[in-house]
Amino acid sequence: MNKHAKKFTLTGSAGNIEGVLNLPEGAPRGIALVAHPHPLYGGTMDNKVAQTLARTFVELGYGAARINFRGVGSSEGVHDHGAGETDDMALLLAHMQEQYPGLPVALAGFSFGTFVQAQLQQRLIAVGAPAPRLVLVGAAAGKWAMPEIAPDSILIHGELDETIPLQDVFDWLRPQDIAVTVIPGADHFFHRRLQHIKTLVTQLWPDQPSNER
Repeated sequence: MNKHAKKFTLTGSAGNIEGVLNLPEGAPRGIALVAHPHPLYGGTMDNKVAQTLARTFVELGYGAARINFRGVGSSEGVHDHGAGETDDMALLLAHMQEQYPGLPVALAGFSFGTFVQAQLQQRLIAVGAPAPRLVLVGAAAGKWAMPEIAPDSILIHGELDETIPLQDVFDWLRPQDIAVTVIPGADHFFHRRLQHIKTLVTQLWPDQPSNER
């Protein structure tokens, strides 16, 4: 994605996992983990929405790390319906925190990746160390059992999403009283509207990140 990209390999419970870390010009102010869409339907860490999220966080001064889920690219193993993928994302988090200790963490995902990140956040809450913020694009409501999320989470959805209908997102968020930003005319993959994702996240992100919720 840029000249400051570093490829790496992690050793997970299902084998090797390939990843890439994109870094800002100076020292990173935080860490962003980006999760890609469903592996069985062509989802990879090079998905355009995933790349847009990574690029956005780099411009915000974050180091943005992505991995290919099990069975994708050079990552070993087979699809595990979200459980193993959450394990691997937790491994990525531990790796990044070891490399950049003390920095705030953002969890970002697209489609199936939103389910993985929401599950990871539940694990982090259980041990008293939640990520300060979630960014969920095309949240997988109605497809997977999405848990409750924090009120300050950033949610972006396409008006014409044919894979995850907007109504399913409304039904998930309504009891939580959480807002979602809807991009008019956008389909599930945000064709010709990727710039809106970047603009919205940039506008909604705090100038100074915090380790506290």
